Amino acid sequence: MLNICMDAKYHKKKPSPENKLHEQCSLWQDNACCTLNTTMETHLDMSSLYNFNFGHCTVMTPSCRKHFIQDSCFYECSPNLGPWIQEVNSSWGKERILNVPLCWEDCKEWWQDCRTSFTCKSDWHKGWVWKAGKNYCPDLALCQPFSHYFPSPADLCEKIWSNSYKATKLHRGSGRCLQKWFDPSQGNPNVEVARLYASHAISQQFPDIVFLTPLLLFVL
Repeated sequence: MLNICMDAKYHKKKPSPENKLHEQCSLWQDNACCTLNTTMETHLDMSSLYNFNFGHCTVMTPSCRKHFIQDSCFYECSPNLGPWIQEVNSSWGKERILNVPLCWEDCKEWWQDCRTSFTCKSDWHKGWVWKAGKNYCPDLALCQPFSHYFPSPADLCEKIWSNSYKATKLHRGSGRCLQKWFDPSQGNPNVEVARLYASHAISQQFPDIVFLTPLLLFVL
């Protein structure tokens, strides 16, 4: 569960250092599941990665767009999502993440900065009308401010990608929630968070050998 990459469309087989990652994705440069080319695509308004149109209602505000760029960087680059990886059968990969515990600040700032941008759906994973490889709003789906479809920060974090994330009341630096934003000069705080949740998962699966958890984590 530790230091692994998802089996998904653009992820590397194993995490490794990259000489350079593009702009907001550079946080993961020391150990990444993504490549430079992938990170360059994450910064485009109409990326060839998934052909997703973020301006399906109107052009997103820059303050909102930066959160979706960071979200893409986190998804494509992080090697610390192992405890939340689930098997799926989809066109974009054989695995997905589910209920990743995000720190409260990540959800709150995302929601605050996107309230005045517009969308027509609360679940962006599915339900779009695709024409010429591009997503459009379903018939009768009205473009409204984000705050209409996502009344709270938790609604945004949890609904937008079909429960890929779980909004927590935990704070950055607590060591118990994952951060999309961090200072790479201070190291990646998500490493220890993943280790904590992996330890819990092992103890749940093998309760009779819970005393061996530190040794198991060292081996992992």
